[in-house]
Parts: sequence; structure tokens; C-alpha cells
Amino acid sequence: MNQFEIINETNEEIIELDKVSELLEFALKKEQLDNVEFNIIIINNDKIRSINKEYRNIDRETDVISFALEDNDSIKMPYRLLGDIYISIDKAKGQAVEYGHSLLRELGFLSIHGLLHLLGYDHMNKEDEKIMFERQELILNEFGITKK
Repeated sequence: MNQFEIINETNEEIIELDKVSELLEFALKKEQLDNVEFNIIIINNDKIRSINKEYRNIDRETDVISFALEDNDSIKMPYRLLGDIYISIDKAKGQAVEYGHSLLRELGFLSIHGLLHLLGYDHMNKEDEKIMFERQELILNEFGITKK
């Protein structure tokens, strides 16, 4: 059985999170995953900047950061403990406006992007980026969250 939690650490009510939860359930089925656990933590720009500086030595805000626990071979569990995904609500709102789509689309994109990172997808080169971004779009489109 898959378990994940979306934790809103902001002072804002984010009504889109219920739909994001449904999207994640869909994505887990689409990826044929069972017995995984992870968290998505919604934070503000100040907090994500602090995390980005501490763990990546980059002193600026970012939209999403994933911490994949499966990268650590010393952690052994009876289920797949994937890790944590941090999303900046401030960046998500700004990018939704910038790209001309809904906050739901942006939060969905960032959540799937983070989940795929936890599963080992990456975009360090053009070939891997193509694979990862096509997978993101497939999941979002099949769920019904399109760009426009």
C-alpha cells in the first residue's frame, strides 16, 4: 500500500492540494508502484532558499527540491521509503502566472517532477531530460491537467 502525505507548512489555504493528492495516486498507479512512502512539503520562498543553500550550496529560491532516500544504501526498510519533496508555493504561484496556466497545473507539475526525481529520473543531459519531461507530460495529460 502506498502512503504519502502533503504537508502545508505555509499559513495559506491551498485548495488545489486535494486534486494534487488525486494526481499523485494516479501517478503511482501509472508507474506501477506499490508499497512506497514519501512526503510533499509546501513551504515559502524563504524556507526553500535556506534549504537550497544548506544542501546544494545555491543561495537562491527554487521551485522544487527532492531528497531521495533510496540514494542512501544504508537505509533498509520493508517498503520503499522514497524521500521528501519540497515545493515553494511562492515560486509555484509566480510560475503559474508566468506560464499562463493554473496553480493546480503548476503544483501538479512540480509534484510529479519531484516524484520522478525520487524514482531515479533526472535531467542532467538532453536524453534524460527528454525521457523525464515526456513522462511528466504523459502523467499530467492522462490525468487531465493540461498546459492551458
